[in-house]
Amino acid sequence: MTPATTALLLSLQVSVWTTLVVLPVGTLLGWLLARRRFAGRSLVETILALPLVLPPTAVGYLLLRALALDGPFGRRTLGVDLDILFTLRGAVLAAAIMSLPLVARTARVAFEEVDPRLEAMARTLGLGPLRAFVRVTLPLARRGLLAAALLGFTRALGEFGATIVVAGSIPGRTQTLALAIFADMQAGRDRDAMTLVAITVVVAFAAMWSVEALLRRAPDRSVSGS
Repeated sequence: MTPATTALLLSLQVSVWTTLVVLPVGTLLGWLLARRRFAGRSLVETILALPLVLPPTAVGYLLLRALALDGPFGRRTLGVDLDILFTLRGAVLAAAIMSLPLVARTARVAFEEVDPRLEAMARTLGLGPLRAFVRVTLPLARRGLLAAALLGFTRALGEFGATIVVAGSIPGRTQTLALAIFADMQAGRDRDAMTLVAITVVVAFAAMWSVEALLRRAPDRSVSGS
């Protein structure tokens, strides 16, 4: 297996796991911000936006300090092994932190496009809040949520700064496409770097094309004219 193939497979693995981890959390946060007014809402929004404006290396350093053996969490907390530095799990954690704001914001927009009256009608017909959410809200927001998942996947695919701090750049273990490109550039392997760049562009273009196609469509409506 070539180094480029290995880096691609690692990147896809990290991106898929990141999406699986972040999508439920981002969906919940998006729903809360779209449907609920609560104390500290502005604080939650601000904290959620921090990874978008902080340098990725700063986010990675904070994670590094939190997960280091002498950090506040240590190697074990309540019997749970937290020693994930310089592993694939560390790469997933770093990518998840960096992807969460995009996923949550896109999910929030998706839920805001769902007419609350449809949810109220479902509850008057006997559906509880959870069943109304599953049977009415989620289907109507599915395109936006799929776009959120694709954005999270693409953001994880291109993550560099936080990942290199938390997971390092270990060939065959944690060296994703972004890290492999940087390593080839440093070593003067321009042809290899361009090959990896081309692979990254193709994958990212396909994902973003899908996101744009989803967002261009008008949101579904089960009831109109009401």
